[in-house]
Amino acid sequence: MSILDQTLLFVIALMANLLSALSGGGAGLVQLPALIFLGLPFGVALATHKVASVALGLGATLRHLKENTLERRFTGFILITGLPGVMLGASFILQVPERTAEIALGLLTMGLGLYSVLSPGLGQDYLPRNRSRRGYLMGGIGLFLIGVLNGSLTSGTGLFCTLWLVYWFGLDYKRAVAYTLVLVGIFWNGTGALVLGVLGEIRWSWLPALIAGSLIGGYLGASLGIRHGNRWIKRAFEAVTLLVGLSLILK
Repeated sequence: MSILDQTLLFVIALMANLLSALSGGGAGLVQLPALIFLGLPFGVALATHKVASVALGLGATLRHLKENTLERRFTGFILITGLPGVMLGASFILQVPERTAEIALGLLTMGLGLYSVLSPGLGQDYLPRNRSRRGYLMGGIGLFLIGVLNGSLTSGTGLFCTLWLVYWFGLDYKRAVAYTLVLVGIFWNGTGALVLGVLGEIRWSWLPALIAGSLIGGYLGASLGIRHGNRWIKRAFEAVTLLVGLSLILK
């Protein structure tokens, strides 16, 4: 790629991942279509985006570790329940009709945003709930299904994890976004990238600019979210979910 193309990729990755780190997902709204527009086939673009998204998680992790908001046992629970879903989704995505899945995902994503808009107090306070055996079972099933979406369709699926942690487990938006960026960003996306890389192809020459933009964007977005708090994050989440959903439907 030329220097101009690398610069364009860097800027796209920086802006997409800054917004994603602030709202708890949605980097694929800009980054994945951009890779396809620049000439990559869908499967190659998806695998390449997944690798770059790991840098988003790393950038956000560097910032969130200073806040010490992640619980060790709950972190392990999210990984154990979500990763099998990611592997399952990534293993069959290349055989699924892309357009039908995108429309369904777009409608669901817009539904998330509308639900948040119509629930003014959602995610504003940390009110832990559903920590019983049954609560963890149902919550784990939800995370597994979200993992399947994350492994198969990358645009906005982190937003599902953010809202599920808020709705089912009673996290506030700041904590939920931290879990999503660290665990989904690094481990879920890393697993998806590995599976897609084995089954398909990764365009390694495009990654330096994408990784640099994702790393810096992730750090800056996480910093903005921590500084401005839950109300700001909630508004960003709602805006991104509605935009992601609309873009998937109208694509």
